[in-house]
Amino acid sequence: MEILGYVLAALVGISLGLIGSGGSILTVPILVYVMGVNPVLATAYSLFIVGSTALVGGVQSAMQKRVDFKTVLIFGIPSIAAVYATRMWLVPMIPAELFSIGSLTITKPIALMLLFAVVMILASVSMIRTGKKKEVSDDTPMSYNYPMILLEGTVVGVLTGLVGAGGGFLIIPALVLLARMPMKLAVGTSLFIIAAKSLIGFIGDIQVTKNIDWSLLGMFTAFAVVGIFIGILLSKKISGEKLKKAFGWFVLIMGIYIIVKELFFPSGASH
Repeated sequence: MEILGYVLAALVGISLGLIGSGGSILTVPILVYVMGVNPVLATAYSLFIVGSTALVGGVQSAMQKRVDFKTVLIFGIPSIAAVYATRMWLVPMIPAELFSIGSLTITKPIALMLLFAVVMILASVSMIRTGKKKEVSDDTPMSYNYPMILLEGTVVGVLTGLVGAGGGFLIIPALVLLARMPMKLAVGTSLFIIAAKSLIGFIGDIQVTKNIDWSLLGMFTAFAVVGIFIGILLSKKISGEKLKKAFGWFVLIMGIYIIVKELFFPSGASH
């Protein structure tokens, strides 16, 4: 199972390299169901894995002049503040048991996995839907809707903090629609924002979490980083749109699987 987990870790990186998002949405389920990590801890691990992997991809994108650093700051600062606050104060405040429905008790780990599954389903819908929007060309002047970008940054930050996903599937549409940014520039910029807020969110975790398995974390991250290089190479050969749609269907199935598993077949690993 551990070997399978590391192979899947490489897939996380490949997805991030190919479509700039989606990798993080797989990290938590892989850690929980394949590696047997507690869901609350898995959301913390996910922040480090996704942050490190996205940073490597972001630096590569910056070298190809595919990062808009002004947007990284406008979007990133409220997002970073929100994710740090969520990990440091909000997650520890959630009670161990939330409520019961008949014989089913909704615990903190089950609630986090269910929230994660809902985020996965929403993400999958945005990936599957074919946009009728016209592609923004590289020479279109960017117009910034500052209040909306700040608000979206904060919302993405809180969500990232709760479920440990990088939020690329939320950031990329926001950049394309709100900053009128070309797709390739949006992907590179998104990677930098994901890296910054995920790693700073993880710092919030280290301060409240002591039982971190650094060897597992290091190995998983290394495989994901190898994956992002493969993803960047493949992105030159494969149509991103087709890939995004196929990946969207996969994420949708995974999201439904998590909801069914957590509600009807809760296992020890999830408690």
